[in-house]
Amino acid sequence: MTRKHLYIFLIALALGFQTIAQQSATYTSDLVEYQKALSLYNNQQYLAAQSLFNQIKKTADTDILQSDCAFYIANCAVRLNQQNADQLIERFVEDYPTSTKKNTAFVDVADYYFTNGKYAYAKKWYDKVDEDGLARSEKEKFNFNNGYVAFTTNDYKTAKTYLSRVENSQKYGSQAKYYIGFMAYQSDDYDKANEYFDQVSDEEKYKEKLSYYQADLHFKLGKFEKAIELAKEQLPNSDRNEVSELNKIIGESYFNLEQYAEAIPFLTEFKGRRGKWNNTDYYQLGYAFYKQKDYEKAINEFNKIVDGNNAVAQNAYYHLGESYVNLDKKQEALNAFRNASQMDFDLKIQEDAWLNYAKISYEIGNPYQSVPQVLTAYLETYPDSAYKEDIETLLIDSYITSKNYKEALKLLEGKKSFENKVAYQKVTFYRGLELYNDNKFHEAKNHFDKSLSESQDAKYTSRATFWKAETDYNLTNFDDALVGFKQFQQQSASIDTPEYTNITYNLAYTYFKQKNYTQATEYFNQFIAKSKADKVRLNDAYLRLADGYFVSSQYNEAIQSYDKALQLNALESDYAFFQKAISYGYVGKASKKISELEAFISKYERSKLRDDAMYELGNSYVKAGNLSKAMQVYDRLNNEYKRSVFVSKTLLRQGLVHYNSSENESALSKFKKVANDFPGTPEANQAVSTARLIYIDLGRVNEYAAWVKTLDYVQVTDADLDHTTYEAAEKKYLDNNTDEAIRLFNGYLNEFPNGLYALQSHFYVAQMYFKNELKDNAAPHFKYVVDASQSEFTEEALLRLSQIYTERKKWLEAIPVLTQLEAEASFPQNVVFAQSNLMKANYELEQYADAVIYAEKVLNQSSIDNKIKSDAHVIIARSAMKTGNEDRAETAYAQVELTATGETAAEALFYNAYFKHKAGKFEASNAIIQRLAKDFSGYKYYSAKGLVVMAKNYYALDDAFQATYILESVIDNFPEFEDVVAQAQTELNRIKTEEAKTNSSIVPED
Repeated sequence: MTRKHLYIFLIALALGFQTIAQQSATYTSDLVEYQKALSLYNNQQYLAAQSLFNQIKKTADTDILQSDCAFYIANCAVRLNQQNADQLIERFVEDYPTSTKKNTAFVDVADYYFTNGKYAYAKKWYDKVDEDGLARSEKEKFNFNNGYVAFTTNDYKTAKTYLSRVENSQKYGSQAKYYIGFMAYQSDDYDKANEYFDQVSDEEKYKEKLSYYQADLHFKLGKFEKAIELAKEQLPNSDRNEVSELNKIIGESYFNLEQYAEAIPFLTEFKGRRGKWNNTDYYQLGYAFYKQKDYEKAINEFNKIVDGNNAVAQNAYYHLGESYVNLDKKQEALNAFRNASQMDFDLKIQEDAWLNYAKISYEIGNPYQSVPQVLTAYLETYPDSAYKEDIETLLIDSYITSKNYKEALKLLEGKKSFENKVAYQKVTFYRGLELYNDNKFHEAKNHFDKSLSESQDAKYTSRATFWKAETDYNLTNFDDALVGFKQFQQQSASIDTPEYTNITYNLAYTYFKQKNYTQATEYFNQFIAKSKADKVRLNDAYLRLADGYFVSSQYNEAIQSYDKALQLNALESDYAFFQKAISYGYVGKASKKISELEAFISKYERSKLRDDAMYELGNSYVKAGNLSKAMQVYDRLNNEYKRSVFVSKTLLRQGLVHYNSSENESALSKFKKVANDFPGTPEANQAVSTARLIYIDLGRVNEYAAWVKTLDYVQVTDADLDHTTYEAAEKKYLDNNTDEAIRLFNGYLNEFPNGLYALQSHFYVAQMYFKNELKDNAAPHFKYVVDASQSEFTEEALLRLSQIYTERKKWLEAIPVLTQLEAEASFPQNVVFAQSNLMKANYELEQYADAVIYAEKVLNQSSIDNKIKSDAHVIIARSAMKTGNEDRAETAYAQVELTATGETAAEALFYNAYFKHKAGKFEASNAIIQRLAKDFSGYKYYSAKGLVVMAKNYYALDDAFQATYILESVIDNFPEFEDVVAQAQTELNRIKTEEAKTNSSIVPED
């Protein structure tokens, strides 16, 4: 080696030593800093430690030091809750897979999360730990912690696996047993739970907790005395929630021991779970009160059980029904027993509930189905019932008392026992009476015939005989009516019937309609002589008696009878006054007739007979030779009553007066006016005939011929044929040969459409069609008469045509006809008919203001029957409801209720209940709905609406069961009434939503 090379070697060696010295110094420095960082970490100064570990890691030149720094950097991140903490741990594992701190990292992080109660995080890292890499002392802690983490996350299977490994551990054994016991308790393995709890029960830290669980365990194991003992011991040391639960354990234990008085205070103190009771909770407290005979409090608990559909609910509803019965609340009991009878969890309770439901239905009525249906269903369901005979007896009687005759008939048809035949006779009679009151006379007669076919009860045989005759009378079958009334009069049982009082009145009227005035007056006199009738009927009898005398030309007797009617000062006094005045003329007292007619015109300014009186007065002046006054009266009539039937007659009379006074031009003027303005009437025909004579006298025949050609109803050349054809038809009509008369009248009208007798022919053929129920055929003929000039047939044609239109609900066509009838009718009953149907037509057309105007007109009439009066009040009430005027509606419905029958009465009762509900009179409202259910169950629409109101009442009275049960029953039983079902569903949803706030058994409706 050269000196040069040696020098270089020495320099290199020197430099090497210097590098090693430098590295050694650096390593020593890093270790010092590492120790500082470790000290910071151990003193929980994680952020400072993390920062220093990061610096060391950058300069560390050994893998071990870098690995340790990465480990602590990640650990600090975990403890500082940094977002990237998990990633740092995972990076550490990836970067240093051979590090001895790998398993320690997993355990350390898991333990950290465990200590801080973040069990889900802890589980993630415990799952990564290699159990085989743990020391024995570490394994106990790992097993316990891992088991506890699984326990807190409800992974009981894993929890039991790990905790079972340490249940004998000195350090963790007690805790493990406690949690294993608790898991058994939660899993309803009460024996195992008790076994583990007993092992730790002496330890002070578990003693308090275990007292509650052991009390509950003994309760669930049926050891109620021990459960009570343990729970009572724990009560003073428990928090608010545990106190509630312990009270429940004690109360329910006493309940199961049938010590109900002791149970009540503890059951009452239960606060529910999450602030809510369930149906079983309410049942137990309710039943405890029931056993103490505290029925009010029992009801208060039972009726909170909503939506119940299990054995507990069935039992509760049954005892709820019994509680109501004990307080005489039968409507409420009905619903409770019905609900219990519809559940089959306990068949004995179901049968007893059925029996109670059937009996109470009979007593108070049933809003869901007819009472006979309920009783029949019970007998069909329990044919061997010990109460079979009792229920059968109630069934027969229920056919009558339910008044649901239509439904009762469906059940009775085909039943042949004697009791059923008696019931059938009565039910068909009452159903006939219902149909009669609804003016359905043909159907009514059919039911009276059915009643007479089972003549089991003489009283009802007599009554059916009477009402069949009354129906025939209304159908204008007067011969049959007379036979029926005489049969009724001759039956001995008739004397005890309400119809017997007025039988002579009915016979008199029937003879009167047959124009047998001798017999009519005899029977009217009999009725008057014995009558204790009301003033209105007696007044009517006097009027018809006087009419009988009048048409029999017994004018003095007529005058006396009209006087009697006037003395009663009841109805139709204007008619009696007028007829009396006319009668004076027939007994030769012309001046008396004139003075009476003048008095009539002054006294009765609004009478429909005033134009009649003027016409008669004018005629009387003509007869007395006072032509000037006659013409003045005729002119007055024509001016004041332009649409009167007498206008054509007065014009004709005036023409004749002029003619007889040789005032030919004036006469022709009047005759031409009659012929032109009243074509086809008898007055027009007479006017043409008399004008012809004047023209002949004046020698102006050509002028006459030209004028007559302008009158299309005068066919001079065919006059004889016209007259002959008409007379042939009229003869068949008078002989009551209806079919032949219709054929001949139609033949006449085809041959002489504008004939001299066209008006009469149209009217008579229309009448025959109408009587034979061929009303569509009758309508055009009546319309012809109505559209023609005023005549003696106009009023009847207006009446019949309006009847056809209203029956067919052709309201727009009916209104002008009814309006004309109101304006022109002479008979008061026709005015009332027009006004009552005008109010209905306007209501149907939603013209409520006009409907009310006509209803008020009807009510101002002095002679209307109760049905028309009810109809008027109903129209006012309905119109008021439609226009939002409920105050007026309430007043009107109150009036309806006084006189209404049938469906109208049901409607009035419903609104009575409705308005009482609005006024907060809930119990009074329910009482009315019970009446509705009992007396008018046949009218299902109002029954259903009433039930909805009843449900609202019960909810307002804090009876949620009744409310929800009724609403559910409406929804199930009345699907045909969509509006009512929709209302019931809305109300049910509202109530369930509200009740679900305190009862966890209730599922709110969507």
